[in-house]
Amino acid sequence: MAPAITLALDAMGGDNAPDQVVRGAALARERFPEIRFVFFGDEARISPLLNRHPTVGACSTIRHTAEIIADADKPSRALRRGARSSMRLAIDSVRDAEAQGAVSGGNTGALMAMAKFVLKTLPNIDRPAIAGLFPTVKGECTMLDLGANIDCSATTLVQFAVMGAAFARALGGIERPRVALLNVGSEELKGHEALRSAAQVLRERQLPLEFIGYVEGNDVLAGAADVVVTDGFTGNVALKTVEGTAKLYSTFLAKAFRQSLLSRLGYLLARPALNALRARVDPRAYNGAMFVGLNGVVVKSHGSSDAMGFASAIGVAVDMVRGDISARIVADLKQFGSTGAEAPASVAVN
Repeated sequence: MAPAITLALDAMGGDNAPDQVVRGAALARERFPEIRFVFFGDEARISPLLNRHPTVGACSTIRHTAEIIADADKPSRALRRGARSSMRLAIDSVRDAEAQGAVSGGNTGALMAMAKFVLKTLPNIDRPAIAGLFPTVKGECTMLDLGANIDCSATTLVQFAVMGAAFARALGGIERPRVALLNVGSEELKGHEALRSAAQVLRERQLPLEFIGYVEGNDVLAGAADVVVTDGFTGNVALKTVEGTAKLYSTFLAKAFRQSLLSRLGYLLARPALNALRARVDPRAYNGAMFVGLNGVVVKSHGSSDAMGFASAIGVAVDMVRGDISARIVADLKQFGSTGAEAPASVAVN
């Protein structure tokens, strides 16, 4: 049996908390019977839910707090006034080694600010990033950053590449992940200075990854790379576009099958294949964005996620703890030296 893992859950974070958090924990424990939970939040609301799921209740502890971080709270306000909130206490438990990872569906900005303040960044990492998985025609692709850093220097992009490769190895078991920079073209002269400088560093340094150059947006879902690196602005736009496209496709498909009696008959014949397709691209299966670059495991669940989605986020946390993601990143940075040095002066800037 796998070693026991304790996870801290922000029971009050998300649109459907705490009900979907507890239900998600119940689903996750079916897959990972060795995990235990510490729920942070309103005990009066959490306890009855755990009574409905006695298997989870038997392996869980509740830490009561009436304070929560609202979706509208600014990160600075959350830091100043949220010391006793369910989100902050969950992160504190990782710092204090009570739990090995934390999962929250709450305010993303507040979660990142608190996690960075409490856990600190790893050595030689300037900024943590949000990494997540995308389905592709060849399997899965890790993309980062998905929204934590709007503007990124060449140094930051190189650090993201190292962290993304470590993430892919821990989660996907890929020994030498194919890493690419997201750009407006595949030619070497395309893109802004930071991208070109980062590309040169990635080509010249001996890294535990395979740098394949630039990819464009249409290459991401085609599976051209195992890890795609970009700034947080572009990454977040890409994430929301993919999510919106999936919903649009589902809407169009449902309308098409309702148009006539013949199309409804076609749906009945195609239903097994459609169910397989739905499961393959279900956003809930890819829920759970990892905050990489921190001295501890913190996973962000989508705020509107249901129990299945929250269970997926818990699964990401378990994989990151088992894969010892922080140690992997530190070891990779040591392997070729700190990426803190700026790119060589010979990089073309014209």
